[in-house]
Amino acid sequence: MMLNLPGYQETNQIYAGKRTLVYRSIRESDNSRVVIKVLRNPFPHFNDLVCFRNQYVITSHLEHPSILRPLALERYGNGYALVMPDEGAIALSKYWPNSDQNLINFFNIAIQLAEALHYLTQQRIIHKDIKPSNILIHPQTLQVQLLDFSISSLLPKEQQQLINPNVLEGTLAYMSPEQRGRMNRGIDYRTDFYSLGVTCFQLLTGQLPFATRDPMELLHSHLVEKVKFPVDRWQRKVPEALQAIVIKLMAKNAEERYQSALGLKYDLERCLQQWEETETIIPFELGERDVCDRFLIPEKLYGREGEVERLLDTFEQVARKGDKGTSRSQLILVAGFSGIGKTAVVNEVHKPIVEKRGYFIKGKFYQFNRNIPFSAFVEAFRDLMRQLLSESDTELQSWKSKIMTALGESGQVIIDVIPELQQIIGAQPPAVELSGTAAKNRFNLLFQKFAQVFSTPEHPLVIFLDDLQWVDSASLNLMNLLMTDVETGYLLLIGAYRDNEVSPTHPLMLALDGLTKDGAILNTITLEPLTQNSLNHLVADTLHCGEKFAQPITELVDQKTQGNPFFATQFLKALHEDGLIEFDRQAGHWQCDIVRVQDAALTDDVVEFMALQLQKLPISTQEILKLAACIGNQFDLETLAIVSERSDIETATAL
Repeated sequence: MMLNLPGYQETNQIYAGKRTLVYRSIRESDNSRVVIKVLRNPFPHFNDLVCFRNQYVITSHLEHPSILRPLALERYGNGYALVMPDEGAIALSKYWPNSDQNLINFFNIAIQLAEALHYLTQQRIIHKDIKPSNILIHPQTLQVQLLDFSISSLLPKEQQQLINPNVLEGTLAYMSPEQRGRMNRGIDYRTDFYSLGVTCFQLLTGQLPFATRDPMELLHSHLVEKVKFPVDRWQRKVPEALQAIVIKLMAKNAEERYQSALGLKYDLERCLQQWEETETIIPFELGERDVCDRFLIPEKLYGREGEVERLLDTFEQVARKGDKGTSRSQLILVAGFSGIGKTAVVNEVHKPIVEKRGYFIKGKFYQFNRNIPFSAFVEAFRDLMRQLLSESDTELQSWKSKIMTALGESGQVIIDVIPELQQIIGAQPPAVELSGTAAKNRFNLLFQKFAQVFSTPEHPLVIFLDDLQWVDSASLNLMNLLMTDVETGYLLLIGAYRDNEVSPTHPLMLALDGLTKDGAILNTITLEPLTQNSLNHLVADTLHCGEKFAQPITELVDQKTQGNPFFATQFLKALHEDGLIEFDRQAGHWQCDIVRVQDAALTDDVVEFMALQLQKLPISTQEILKLAACIGNQFDLETLAIVSERSDIETATAL
């Protein structure tokens, strides 16, 4: 495919990928050499256009020698052409295998990348796709430059939703565990440290840390397997201290990685100095200069070890074949006050699900939607259909066959409530009209068979239903059928509810009593407020100090929040935002003025507290949030813009 962009003369095509084409060219206005990147599809998807434009918008104002700054973004056909300077650099993925691969060059490259990450952190930018092919290096000067900011984020933190690994943004082999959506945490700047660790491992060993091409196996490896350097051939080549740096970069939990790029740079420079002087590196304590001035509350679970273990044990029982080659479905309930951490505990089940190649789907009951039957089940299975639609054509055909076998000629009954199913099995003949009890019984029977398709030894199914205190009677009947049917196995139903909003005569409690009498396997985990000891661990980790020093502020947090995890983390954030917790740059640590905190008029009512936090937002943001709340607890930009009678840009800016 030839490049036909006015004002530029193509010299040759240097890259042809699935989504993009890259050309060397001459800019006619000044005869300068440039590289031009365009989308391969002549009719690109809107999301591709957004990502492509993102590269220019994010990097056009950046000024750092280790970041490639584009020259222009030109209109090209139905998309864009990104014009970048051509200074003779080539991709690190092509350069390194053909170089002498000496350690001094490696350290120089890694130190430049650490400097680039420090600069991005200062700009509140997360790259999210660091890998050798997104790093340029000049063969003579060894100047390194980061490029391809197409999926980068200008937000200091993001939350990755659980989606099929085939459609994840980024490159699976280099992606941090939290970026895969299977971790109980958001994504921040430390995701780039993990990707840099994978890149360093590959440069040092000539291979990736986990050698599998199967997406689910790769997900599982990055989530739970320890990183090990190859022993025989490479152990002598990669000094122990350098191995330790790479392994620290690739820690599963972000809190265990480097917390600052400058801390990483210091350790790399220390290694380089020793290697240049003696060609040996004596192991030393890592992270001595690794001080983070960003206020980050750890997303680890504190004080919930026993509850998580019970949940994981239950999943193992459901996923394991019994004596007769089958498994019994189970229901496990997670009870507790609002903000006590029910969802956080449930999300811990993601890791073993990946190992068993299972599916995790979730739905939520809403206070004002109790008149809509099966709402949470429908939400969950619509999510599952979207996951299936991202599978390969072969997999999709297999699912179509299984679903058609289960539903027969009555597929339209399920399509009526789960429209995405039609994209898998195609249009179905109209269902015979039934009324009253007959229609309910037919739906329950078909939904039961439908659920059985996805709950198998090869693919155990976990359905998470949140806010069961607002469940409808039809959903309770369906729960009963799924839990008491002996043919339904390999299914774990997890229900979360606020036990302070449920009396013994609540329909949920009556239904659970009935399930127990019918012989269903049912367990309950009740989450209590965090103990002061657990809270102290949280405060000490947040402020990077010893537990003894954290104790005074812990006692204050405990007094105000009564050990509610959500309230506690929001309270700590408020103290920081109000300047009561500050980072002392000269001393290199966090400090808190306990007297000022005690004197501050901080409410101990969580609802009043959150209302006060909202009132701190700009008036325009408060107004747009009021309209968003009228749409529902989820909303999209286009609908909100219409409701607020503003443009998309004005609406997004207000948010």
